[in-house]
Amino acid sequence: MSHEFNIPKDALITVAGTVGVGKSTLTHALAARLGFRTSMEKVDTNPYLEKFYHDFERWSFHLQIYFLAERFKEQKAIVEAGGGFVQDRSIYEDTGIFAKMHADQGTMSLTDYETYNSLFEAMVMTPYFPHPDVLIYLEGELPSILNRIRLRGREMEIQTDISYWEHMHQRYAKWIDEFSACPVLRLNIDEYDATDEAALDEIIRRAAKIIQDSRALRAI
Repeated sequence: MSHEFNIPKDALITVAGTVGVGKSTLTHALAARLGFRTSMEKVDTNPYLEKFYHDFERWSFHLQIYFLAERFKEQKAIVEAGGGFVQDRSIYEDTGIFAKMHADQGTMSLTDYETYNSLFEAMVMTPYFPHPDVLIYLEGELPSILNRIRLRGREMEIQTDISYWEHMHQRYAKWIDEFSACPVLRLNIDEYDATDEAALDEIIRRAAKIIQDSRALRAI
């Protein structure tokens, strides 16, 4: 259906937002509706994730380096495949949210954070890196997000202290207000249903306009 909404067939749409906000659900729904492929965050094969939730200070740097490498490789593969992807979580969240949060809280050393940030900027913040055509940012009230985390049922997330999720929710709100790497479409999770075709069509229509406007500006 991408031709009906003028979504270019080579577009890269990235879905971003805090844990439990529904990124994977919307990623799959949009990809199916558009006939795009998906690029999913690889949680189950991550060798550091469970260790990290039990000891932030010991494993935060390892986890962030792993995510950076995997997302960079995935971004490169998407471009080589000719685009036409919906991506679950952005590479920008790794540094803007997670690495910075751990550095601020002291669960990542300043030296490790500077090393990580230097590597991120060398890899990502260059004209050569393929930035998304639009970043769809999912946001909502903290109680709605916590309820989704409980319903998802991942033990390592449920056992995490609620203050961690509160802090992350605040950081995401600040991060998206300052984000400028690519155009943004903001969606409130309580105002749409990813299983409803009419809701998806409206999201696609809005994303299409953003992509068209952005590409038109770049062509000038």
